[in-house]
Amino acid sequence: MTRTILLPAAQRRRFLKATAAGTVLAALPPLARAQAARQHPEAKPTLYAHRGASALRPEHTLESYAKAIADGADFVEPDLVATKDGVLVARHENAITGTTDVAARPEFAARKTRKTIDGETHEGWFVSDFTFAELKTLRAIERLSQMRGTAYDGQFQIVSFDEIIDFVAAEAAARGRTIGLIPELKHSTWFAQAGLPMEDRFVSTLKAHAYTRHAPVVVQSFEIANLKALRKGLGQPSNVTLAQLVIAGAEYDKEQPADVAAPTTLVADAHKAGLQVVVWTFRPENAFLAADFRSDAGPNVRHDAGSVAEIRRYLETGIDGLFSDDPALARKAIDG
Repeated sequence: MTRTILLPAAQRRRFLKATAAGTVLAALPPLARAQAARQHPEAKPTLYAHRGASALRPEHTLESYAKAIADGADFVEPDLVATKDGVLVARHENAITGTTDVAARPEFAARKTRKTIDGETHEGWFVSDFTFAELKTLRAIERLSQMRGTAYDGQFQIVSFDEIIDFVAAEAAARGRTIGLIPELKHSTWFAQAGLPMEDRFVSTLKAHAYTRHAPVVVQSFEIANLKALRKGLGQPSNVTLAQLVIAGAEYDKEQPADVAAPTTLVADAHKAGLQVVVWTFRPENAFLAADFRSDAGPNVRHDAGSVAEIRRYLETGIDGLFSDDPALARKAIDG
């Protein structure tokens, strides 16, 4: 089983003091791409599209993934949860109040409820209370509306994992390049307790599509039991990597560092241990940039040049990949 390590706040600051709020580091065992990168130092870091091009389109929609692929992403990331009738769909969490127009749908007003998921209580509407057909009647909205606007609200559907795989396969064929998938199974234990276990469904989905039988797939989870179940169900396919996400000490730093310090030897040490170092999440708005890279405009304003400069600062340390809400900016930084 492969492993991803998310470093606690103090370690992140020591690695590179330019870390933006919400940015973490991930160490992954090498995929074939990473092994090739070590043999060929000129190989470029891997670009992972965080929920698609989520700075430009509502997250986890085909349009968001399409924009990410057009802008040069190597992988797209669908976070997966389960519907009432067991369909895996792309949402960052079970709650859909802030990412769909469900609150404006009177026919679903009675579905509003309260749930405690992984120790946190949420009030609103939840994927697990809807069939896939019902979810298809909803439309996606922008999570960060004050920052990213609402121009695309109401235009795009909720999509299943099956639909995403078919879409990515078609894009890969049309563009003549392989596009990887890096799904994350969300709240696996909670869904299992709710009678909606996701692991067998996920395995069946991967095996049902020709594309995911050969294209690179990295499966992320903060849980352990589900990854063990996935390994048993999947076997040892050469194209699939399992990534165990860990937050050391359950620590998370919300503060914006003030300046840039010299990086530590973390990247070199990780490489010596046969691990990759992947950083996320880079976002282009001033609120998410480290202080050195912000413009004088307000926190909700994009600063493209600052975002590119921040990413390049991390690339100088030798990282193997990064997650970005705006793959076009990340691609610009990577390609120089």
